Amino acid sequence: MTVPFLDLRAAYAELGPAIDAAIARVMASGWYILGDEVRAFEAEFAAYCGAAHCVGLSNGLDALHLVLRAWDIGPGDEVIVPAHTFIATWLAVAATGATPVAADVDPRTFNLDPFAVERAVTGRTRAVIAVHLYGQPAAIDPILAIAARHGFRVLEDAAQAHGARYHRRRAGALGHAAAFSFYPSKNLGAVGDGGAVTTDDPATAERVRVLANYGSPRKYEHVERGMNCRLDEVQAAVLRVKLGCLDDWNRRRSVVAAAYTAALAGSSLVAPEVPPDMEPVWHLYVVRAADRASVQRRLAASGIQTLIHYPSPPYLQPAFAEYAPLAPAMPVATALADDVLSVPIGPHMTPEQVATVSAALRDA
Repeated sequence: MTVPFLDLRAAYAELGPAIDAAIARVMASGWYILGDEVRAFEAEFAAYCGAAHCVGLSNGLDALHLVLRAWDIGPGDEVIVPAHTFIATWLAVAATGATPVAADVDPRTFNLDPFAVERAVTGRTRAVIAVHLYGQPAAIDPILAIAARHGFRVLEDAAQAHGARYHRRRAGALGHAAAFSFYPSKNLGAVGDGGAVTTDDPATAERVRVLANYGSPRKYEHVERGMNCRLDEVQAAVLRVKLGCLDDWNRRRSVVAAAYTAALAGSSLVAPEVPPDMEPVWHLYVVRAADRASVQRRLAASGIQTLIHYPSPPYLQPAFAEYAPLAPAMPVATALADDVLSVPIGPHMTPEQVATVSAALRDA
């Protein structure tokens, strides 16, 4: 049996008629930018997250960037970011002219370590970006407490955590604002790029909305130098269809994750720990393997496709070459880059595929 890492066609196979009808509705309307579908999705997704406001955007990177701009973060400011994350978290900070300040991650959860956040705070710290990596929420409450003591804000990078809960509260309503990606492979994925910001702060929401629309609160009035970062009507219509299935699809992912976790009992392969106050949505199922290349080869020999998230941390990428000396000060993130391995997980895996991966994990 061949087990692909993720089969995006399966979502369309399940929802094809509803997706086709949603797209046809947009095409027949003749209104393709900032129309009824975007407004409806924003209201529905805000309600789903438990946030007061949602602003649909073009992608997750723009969502992170525009929140920082809405908070007037720029040159001379510092934003604390996880050392182990996709580079978009760092790029959003750099795009404002502010300085990303790396903090190491917890070796048990692979998420931002609050103690490392505390050590990274300086007089120039204006925000921290807490990434809910792999679909598990970061330890937001301790991070919020640190932010309150020092007077800065917390931005959730919830690009992998649609529907995840922390103390029964959903990602997107935990910090001062949250940024989502709807890249097609996400738990809630569009049929192209898409993103959103959620927040309870009306001023943040309004400023993000204006910045995303050429800095224009109304046609031909431009109050600041904005961008074009709008979510389009087709993507919003598709997302509305998929939002209705999100909780069910996340439950299916949890069943797969439970099978893998059972298979790993007593194994040298280690998955992130899930604290009792967390309800992850398993965007990815990632294990640490001391001999990753050997494990990856053995899984491939069983027909199982795997990926590495992420083989090189941002501070070792050419785009942030000046950060390379940080590696010894980030021991957990540096080690994770060498040994993490992502195995197939998704809401449309068959029981046979799950059994195949589980058996291969036991053997590995």
